Amino acid sequence: MRRLTPVALAIAAACGSSADAAPMNKAMAVSYVNGIMPVMDQRTYVHALLDQFEARYSSAGGQFRYDGQAWFGSDYNKLWLKSEGTVGTDGRFGDGDHEILYDRSVSRYFDVQSGVRLDIDRGPTRAWGAIGLQGLALYFFDAEATFYFSDRGVAARLTGSYDIFITNRLILQPQAELNFYSNSDSARGVGRGLSDIDAGLRLRYEWHRKIAPYIGVTYSNMFYENRFFQKTFSQTGNGVNFTFGIRSWF
Repeated sequence: MRRLTPVALAIAAACGSSADAAPMNKAMAVSYVNGIMPVMDQRTYVHALLDQFEARYSSAGGQFRYDGQAWFGSDYNKLWLKSEGTVGTDGRFGDGDHEILYDRSVSRYFDVQSGVRLDIDRGPTRAWGAIGLQGLALYFFDAEATFYFSDRGVAARLTGSYDIFITNRLILQPQAELNFYSNSDSARGVGRGLSDIDAGLRLRYEWHRKIAPYIGVTYSNMFYENRFFQKTFSQTGNGVNFTFGIRSWF
């Protein structure tokens, strides 16, 4: 029997008159349920993104920073892990934020997340409950808004970033993160109100789609009560920094 290409088989199946189309019709009968092709939205996937893995330098000192997240699950339900932190010139780990979240899709572009956040670094450990939104805002702007609560009060974090494609591989990314606290925590160097900001403008080149080195300029600062804590904890890396690092995902 003459072998047909997939395109020819599809045409023959649509016409319904060729014997050569029988294998195609049989395959289609298996794939379709009640005339409707099932949506493959319950398969499980794994995705991890190391968004920031960088060194920062300025006249005041240097700092290493990482920020990454990973998830496992389907299109509707996921287990989400997030972690970020810094290492100063003294070699001590700070600003450690680690989250374990249940993620549920509520619309085409946004998910609701809830779980726990653990502040684990050189300071005393703190535990928070967490609930928030993460997804793509208008014009594909990556946005996160998360609220935290514990016996020490409430807190909030707003983050956002946007990819500007200069070419298919050269991408400029503005990014910002804001943290708010209802109460100060002197043991961890956290002030009340708008506690700190971390922002950056990074230019990366995706010489391999999963590995992209970048350079940029970052800015971090503390406000109000945190200015006192900044001196007490001898924190470096604040202000404007020259930054270089690598971004990776799988």
